[in-house]
Amino acid sequence: MSFRILVVNPGSTSTKLAVFEDSRSVVAETVSHEADVIAGYATLMEQLPMRLAIVKDFIARQRFNLSEFSAIACRGGLLHPLASGTYSVNSAMVEELQNRPAGIHASNLAACIGLALSDESGIPSYVVDPVVVDELHPLARLSGLKGVERVSIFHALNQKAVARQAARDLGAPYEELNLIVVHLGGGISVGAHEKGRVIDVNNALNGDGPFAPERAGSLPSIGLVKLCFSGKYTQPEIMKLLAGKGGLVNHLGTNDGRTVEKMIADGDDYARLVYSAMAYTVAKTVGEMAAVLKGHVDAVVLTGGLAHSRLLVDQITERVQFIAPVKVYPGEDEMKALALGVLRVLDGTVRARSYPSGD
Repeated sequence: MSFRILVVNPGSTSTKLAVFEDSRSVVAETVSHEADVIAGYATLMEQLPMRLAIVKDFIARQRFNLSEFSAIACRGGLLHPLASGTYSVNSAMVEELQNRPAGIHASNLAACIGLALSDESGIPSYVVDPVVVDELHPLARLSGLKGVERVSIFHALNQKAVARQAARDLGAPYEELNLIVVHLGGGISVGAHEKGRVIDVNNALNGDGPFAPERAGSLPSIGLVKLCFSGKYTQPEIMKLLAGKGGLVNHLGTNDGRTVEKMIADGDDYARLVYSAMAYTVAKTVGEMAAVLKGHVDAVVLTGGLAHSRLLVDQITERVQFIAPVKVYPGEDEMKALALGVLRVLDGTVRARSYPSGD
């Protein structure tokens, strides 16, 4: 039996749409949104009618009927912490995203779009492995300050999808392997996957862990405190330095690894130092996760857009290959990961979880 899946992935400046026949993409499109148009909306949720109209227009232009789809796959938004899995979109989920989200991000719109389409057509909609997937071991959650706990926010969708791909390539079920998965993007997340669960990972959204193209990473505590009380920055400005204007952006004025590599090729020694330092902090965090897994690591897996950078990948590999074989899966395919997550429900491989209980 074949399944047709509509995939909806809203971003801050675009809406990515695709149609999958089982695991095969048959059509895909990215609709860009001008910055001044987005700025005209006072709140994120005010964009919902506009984004919904774009999805309906895509379906019509591609000559599909909504009734022809088996399901709708939606990017997961900033909900409360959840176990990994594929969740049925329902009114409770949408109410939380609209009124009590854990943060503001364009992905919060996806489930709202999904529910509107489901109410219209009767077709089920789902979210897959949102960024708030939380499988942390209690030891990973505790910090040295009571009441200041570590939080699991990371590239769960891509990490889980690539971990399953690596497991297939290794010839064993994901649930039987120990993997360290590194997502190299605007933010960098390094997860310890112990037999199918991410028991430790840095908070990549808020800039914890290695420094990254746009993230400051973990910082010397006293230096950060002094910066906060220097009078030079407001709280929002400090938050932006940690996530958005940190890392490569802060040092080199760009978040593009290709630009940095050109700077290095042109003889910029400081660019070479910064890029190497970023690789160094990634490798250090991989070493931490190896300790979390007590040295029992089947593979170190590198993925994300920056995994295309041979210079970066080689420097990381040089430092971590003693831990386990290094497997590289450049780029990220969120659309396919969303489709596959829903396909596993449709073909009976897994059962959809209910929200908010997770049952």
